[in-house]
Amino acid sequence: MDIPELFSLNDQVAVVTGGASGIGAATAEVLASAGAAVVIGDIDGEGAERTAEKIAADGKRAVALRTDTSKRADVDALVGRAVSDFGRLDIMANVAGVGYAKPVADITEEDFDRLMGVNLKGVLFGSQAAMKIMVPQKSGCIVNVASTVIDSPYPNQGLYGMTKAGVSFLSQVLAAEAGPHGIRVNVLAPGSTPTNFGSHRYAGGKVDQEQEKAIMEAMAAGTPLGFLGNGYDQAQMILYLASPAARWVSGNIFRVNGGQSRPW
Repeated sequence: MDIPELFSLNDQVAVVTGGASGIGAATAEVLASAGAAVVIGDIDGEGAERTAEKIAADGKRAVALRTDTSKRADVDALVGRAVSDFGRLDIMANVAGVGYAKPVADITEEDFDRLMGVNLKGVLFGSQAAMKIMVPQKSGCIVNVASTVIDSPYPNQGLYGMTKAGVSFLSQVLAAEAGPHGIRVNVLAPGSTPTNFGSHRYAGGKVDQEQEKAIMEAMAAGTPLGFLGNGYDQAQMILYLASPAARWVSGNIFRVNGGQSRPW
């Protein structure tokens, strides 16, 4: 058994949404390091370009495209870029998402539409665009990102949790539908992972570093392992799920969270 070969993505092509920062950027870097050509999409086009440039500077293949995942045309164009530039699509990592924290009573229709648009519609559009390419190939892997919140009904997480629970259910159904075509579908449900994702907690989106530090320390204290992981801990699970090592893994939810999953 050739272990390095089991985790090699040589000659494969991956699309990663949310690749400007955080888990998405780490995923793009990790998949490229394993040998994949990577197409990076993010509404932060400049950030996506920076990630692509970082990967290219390391001698790997990457291109970027500004993408609003709540818009089907943008997601279709992103997947189309993979095919036009690299000839195929083997891995679709739907990482893009936005955070939210308000009591259920305070959820507005505008909030609902925005969260559903990015967190759930974006995953649906990405999965559909990938399937159009992967079904004729009779191969492929889709990894959709949910959250540990699906297991833990914390206050202020009603809307966010709705979107992520939707991602999980959608993905499990898709795994059943895609399996006969040789396509695997799995879910990554990250725990508290320090990224710029927490900017929704602050007015104007500008993070208060002292307050954020206190929040992160509290989250770490509530984690059985006693520390928080980072974007690369999540990306390494996506690498496993995308690799030949996971050839019989589909329809599952993988919780990379230091043991955080538990009822409220």
